[in-house]
Amino acid sequence: MDGSIKMANLTQEWFDCLQSWRLQFFFIPATLVTLITLSTNPVLLTCIFLSRTLRQETRYLLVANTLVADLLFLTLNLATVFCNALGVYIPHMLCQLNTAVTVTAYCCAILTVTVMVADTYAAVRWPLHYRELLPPARTVRIMVGLWVVAALYPISMWVMMEMTRKVNSYGDTPICLVLISLGFIQATNMVGVHIYFCTAALVCTALIVYCYVRLYMVTKTQGIWQSRYSRARVTLLAHGVLLLLYFVPGLVFTVELVLFQQEDVSQDVRVWINTVNMCILMLLPRAFAPCLYGLRYREISDTLVQLLHRHHRLSQATVA
Repeated sequence: MDGSIKMANLTQEWFDCLQSWRLQFFFIPATLVTLITLSTNPVLLTCIFLSRTLRQETRYLLVANTLVADLLFLTLNLATVFCNALGVYIPHMLCQLNTAVTVTAYCCAILTVTVMVADTYAAVRWPLHYRELLPPARTVRIMVGLWVVAALYPISMWVMMEMTRKVNSYGDTPICLVLISLGFIQATNMVGVHIYFCTAALVCTALIVYCYVRLYMVTKTQGIWQSRYSRARVTLLAHGVLLLLYFVPGLVFTVELVLFQQEDVSQDVRVWINTVNMCILMLLPRAFAPCLYGLRYREISDTLVQLLHRHHRLSQATVA
């Protein structure tokens, strides 16, 4: 079957399945969580960028990079869920570009939280040389590098597909999903897709495990782990949960890619898994991240309080 016809049939079947199961109602919690996160992330970014002290700290620059990547991902994800729920026909080229940018934003967030773990390890392991190892200028270059690495494969695949496909070989589609786009790429370039995701997952997991093990070995003689509710334990638990929430949707998406190629798997199963992953699992870490960063990092919460007090004083002066 011609690729364009197969794509049209698949997207139409997917949309019909969404309608038959009333899965478009998942759009409601997805919208609420996304709007709440989109309202809190800019506040934290404002605190970081308006404070000269926070702008000079590597960890806060990395937090800001994570929040920016999450903002981009949430915006594109909400637009995708909204268009799919309403059956809005999207040009194929725009859908593929949306896929590339969405994958880039998701992968950049994963890479950044991984680097944040490495940054914590460097700060504890080499406290006297930490600022020399990671000055703000070098941190900015690292963040640019993370975006380049995250974008390299999805953007290059999008460019190659647009250059090699026939003009107007694909029409507008009622469903635009990263799963479907990558599923069709996987059919022709399975090795590349698997190498990209598997390599990234293995490298990030290995680095996180190594840093946490080394952190424990370096700090276990300092007595910070003796108390059950010590700040070190609570911080490690909070970051561990957040990392788990970031990585689990990626693993679920990998399972989705495998199921996408299995003809004996029901279409309903694919649609349900993808909808739950897009509307719930992928939003959870981005909903909890602002709370973690705002509450656990005292400098951010203190800066926020100062900004609110300053705004309150200015309001009173204006009224007077």
